[in-house]
Amino acid sequence: MALKECTKKEEANAYELVVSVDGETFEKAINKVYKKEVKKINIQGFRKGKAPRRIIEKMYGTEVFYDDAMQDCYPEALYAAAEEAGVKIVAVESLEAIEASAEGFTFKAQVIVEPEMEIDGYKGIEIEKKSTEVTDELIEKEIEQVRERNSRLVTVEDRAAENGDTAVIDFEGFVDGEAFEGGKSEGYNLSLGSGNFIPGFEEQIVGHKAGEEFSIFVNFPEEYQAEKLQGKEAEFKIVLHEIKTKELPEVDDEFVQDVSDKETLEEYKEELRETVGKRLVDEAEKDVDDKIAEKLMELVQGEIPEAMYENQTNEMIRDFENRLRSQGLDMDTYMRYMGMDVNALKGMYRTDAEKRVKLRLALETIAKKENIEVTEADLDEEYGKLAETYKMDVDKVKAAIAADSLSEDVRVQKALDLVKASAVIK
Repeated sequence: MALKECTKKEEANAYELVVSVDGETFEKAINKVYKKEVKKINIQGFRKGKAPRRIIEKMYGTEVFYDDAMQDCYPEALYAAAEEAGVKIVAVESLEAIEASAEGFTFKAQVIVEPEMEIDGYKGIEIEKKSTEVTDELIEKEIEQVRERNSRLVTVEDRAAENGDTAVIDFEGFVDGEAFEGGKSEGYNLSLGSGNFIPGFEEQIVGHKAGEEFSIFVNFPEEYQAEKLQGKEAEFKIVLHEIKTKELPEVDDEFVQDVSDKETLEEYKEELRETVGKRLVDEAEKDVDDKIAEKLMELVQGEIPEAMYENQTNEMIRDFENRLRSQGLDMDTYMRYMGMDVNALKGMYRTDAEKRVKLRLALETIAKKENIEVTEADLDEEYGKLAETYKMDVDKVKAAIAADSLSEDVRVQKALDLVKASAVIK
């Protein structure tokens, strides 16, 4: 297999590659296709699936297996040619066979490649670090959150519903006098002021008392997930069964003993100071990383192919789909439940995908400019970390993750470490 020609086209990041595949490689591919296809071929005088290749080729033509054999050869041949040309393919727009014979074949590929980027000013980036001071206000806020988690709901009987209450309701929705699917529930616990329902719904329950039956009128948003209801005016018939309010525990030693292994409020506050302090340090470090990443994305210059954003978006969707499967769900069910289609799902990931692509290109460009190399020791260390993280044998991790792929990840991490080490953090 060899690259015969590499031509840069007028469009940014577009190339035409002309690639040849030698006769030996082509012959192996043809024989592979023959062994697969012969099982389906029935020729008189031979048992089904037992006809010799020369007989099939004599009957149907010597090129009978060429197309499938070429399809089998394309990926390896194309990416080997790209490596020879010094480009990284991010999308293949078309493949076209030019000529083929027993001596091999030649094909032409229209491809989009990873762009050449430029970046300057990545050393000495100034970053303002978030405060890690543990204030009394932060401790009080932490305690309030614990109180909220340990609150209980008690029934209110002497007043109307207010924001912050939980209303136990039956409801049924109607559009143009007709009940619609998904618009009915009984004994629903609705937190008033939460914003979980469409605008105007919760607000119209405020002021009503337990035992009342009434109607409320709302307009579905134009961007509502159920297309049939978008922009529609609806009537909801409500039965308000019960009003509940949140009762918070008193903050004292007894409360402390219920929520922790400490005996007194002062001991509990000291423990919180330590845990909050560690959290603030972690958050500050992550914030530094985020700010450096944002700056690098601003600094990197070049025309990024749309295909790179598409590829990253699709990869993120595949990761999400795998997480759904691990929870016993599937993507189609999720999208139906959320009222989404594939385009909406892609839109959900698009912004993050763009950031990932830009940051990766920025770090790859820095690594190239700084001549950063990855040693065997670097790879062994990274394989060891992954094995520890996933509780796997190192050899199994090495079998699952190619060294070339991991090397690229380590290389960009080294580039990020270089940028962080030179940053001016105030």
